[in-house]
Amino acid sequence: MNRPLIRRAVFGALLAASGLLAVACSGPAPSAPAPPSAAAPATAAPVSPDAAADESSWPPAPVVPLTTPQQPPTIEVDQPLPDQLAKGLVVIRYRPHNLRIVPVFGPNALDVTPRIGHIHVSVDDAPWHWADASGEPLIIQFLPPGPHKVWIGLADPTHRILDSKTLSFVVPPRPAAPDHH
Repeated sequence: MNRPLIRRAVFGALLAASGLLAVACSGPAPSAPAPPSAAAPATAAPVSPDAAADESSWPPAPVVPLTTPQQPPTIEVDQPLPDQLAKGLVVIRYRPHNLRIVPVFGPNALDVTPRIGHIHVSVDDAPWHWADASGEPLIIQFLPPGPHKVWIGLADPTHRILDSKTLSFVVPPRPAAPDHH
């Protein structure tokens, strides 16, 4: 191939791409609410009842400390999803209440509001457990057919258990694989 021709083609493609980028970026800027005017009088005009009602329904600003004690944290746990359980895959959904699942640990994290934590999980009364801070459903593979128990504990950042639930379920036998001999 001819090198000058290739260079011109690449240069043309780059020029076209930069032109498209310039056009895409030159659109009107998104509108934002106007900041309060520095020249505004010190006394504000009375707020209409409609505006006051709208403002009172807003949640508190996240930068304002909580002024009331938080409700105790609890965990709600669903039974394993039946379609996946029939395939030998245990998928357990859970929902913490009054606690956000995040990967933050240690005693200083106890001061964070709203409250944060993670879960601990144990299968079939094992003497060990694992911690999970993903907030995603639990997925457990390769449990043999038969009855099983999964314990899920809601923990604070120092691993103190705040609430827990135990699920009992049966992994059904799976059909034998066909013999291809």
